[in-house]
This record gives sequence, structure tokens and C-alpha cells, in this order.
Amino acid sequence: MPIFLDRHDLTVDLTPEQIGDLHAKDLAVQGDHGVNFMTYWCDPTRKCAFCLVEAPDAETAIEVHRRSHGETPTEIIPVEISAVMAFLGRILDPARLQPGEGFLESAYRTVMFTDIVNSMEMTARLGDAQAMEMTRAHDGIVRHSLAKHNGREVKHTGDGIMAAFDRPQDAVRCACACQSALRDFNAESGQAPLHLRIGIHSGAPVEDSRDLFGQTVQVAARICADASVDAVVVSERVREELDDEFHCASLGKRMLKGVPTPLAVFAVDWER
Repeated sequence: MPIFLDRHDLTVDLTPEQIGDLHAKDLAVQGDHGVNFMTYWCDPTRKCAFCLVEAPDAETAIEVHRRSHGETPTEIIPVEISAVMAFLGRILDPARLQPGEGFLESAYRTVMFTDIVNSMEMTARLGDAQAMEMTRAHDGIVRHSLAKHNGREVKHTGDGIMAAFDRPQDAVRCACACQSALRDFNAESGQAPLHLRIGIHSGAPVEDSRDLFGQTVQVAARICADASVDAVVVSERVREELDDEFHCASLGKRMLKGVPTPLAVFAVDWER
């Protein structure tokens, strides 16, 4: 059956126990309607909750919410289970959860894009075989840093990697580590240097788009494409979530392709 992720905009503050009770009510009636409520995420700070449900169609999933507790979603979209796992890190309730027990876990995530600078020119200059080796070097550096900083690879873009993080601090630490490791690689390889640009943005699923993290992904990709060589650039939203560990310089507001309004961006001083 198809899988759907729905969004509930919360109008009142709910405790973990209250959220767990609503989920339990869905579970109690799901068998009568041929659906399977797999798990949920809830973020009282941002006033939103999300349910992952297997159902014949979106209308059936909404109807079960209506009959079980009356809290119908603001939005619902079809999703691929592999994408949910990559972005959100799980597709089922936590194993530690006891029946009827509630928990709070935000679905807010930070998305990072890496991009090999002038990858097509690099292939023309070095040839396919050597360019492929350089791409593998990039992949190894980024994946090692993802593993160290709690990141999850969402997909390989051909000349870069898109990744997701639960915390913006981990995303920025990962990006800084990538640039630092690449600098060391260039110093030791004795080959033509490999350069990256990295862009980072945060957001919630089903936000301003009928796609999983659609707007967040688009903005992160555009920030990356606009970044200077060897730079780590973050959105204002990400910058506001960082602490004094990170040193950021304002780059002003940029008009990015596909983004309707100018976006304030900041360069992270990864060498510090």
C-alpha cells in the first residue's frame, strides 16, 4: 500500500502523554479501516506534528484520524519509505516505547549539499578515469564526516551529496570537517586540487510544498550553488540555531533561483 506523511498544525500545547494517547487512539481503530499508523513526530515548539501511515489512499488515512480522535491533518502527501528513513532516521515507533507511552521527537531537519566545483571541466581536463577517482575521494571524505557527525546520506547527486541531520550543529560541524579534510587531501595528493562548495538550510517536512522537505531541499541546493569555492554557507535560519562555537560572517541577502524573496546567508569560518 502507499505510504503517506501528514502534517497537523497544533493550536494548543500537548504533553508527550497526550500525543501518545492520540496515537494510541489511531492504533486502536486502524485494523477496522485497513490502515497502519507506523509512527509520529511532534514538535510543540514549532506547533506541528506528523504521522507516517500506510493506507489505501490519503482520504482513508484522514478519515481514520477523524473517527479516532477528530484531529484531521492540515496537509498529507505520499512519500517513499526510503526517503523518510534518510531524512527522518526511522519509520517505526522507537523500540524502547511502551504501549500507550508518549514521546516527543521533532521532524525538523537540517539539509546539507556538497558540490564539486567545476566537475565537468575537471572531467574534460583529467579524463573520465582520474575524474572518477577524484569524485570517489570526495565521496569518501563526505561519508566519513557524515558517520562522525550523525548525518544520513539522502542521495548522491553525481557531483555532490545531499545529507540530512537532526541538529544544525552537527550539519555545520560535518561541513567544516569536510572542507578541512579536503584541504589536507589536496596538500598530500600531489594531484590537481579538488574543491567543494557546501550549502545548508533547515526546515520541516510538508512545509510550503507537496513534497518531502521540498522547500528545504531547494533552498539548501540553491545556497550551495551560490556559494564561493571552498565555502560553507548557511541560511539565516541555520545561523540563528548555532551557538558561539561557530564563527559566521554575513554575506548579505541573495536572490536565489526559485526562491521568491531575498535570503540572508552567512559564511562559516571553518578554518577556525
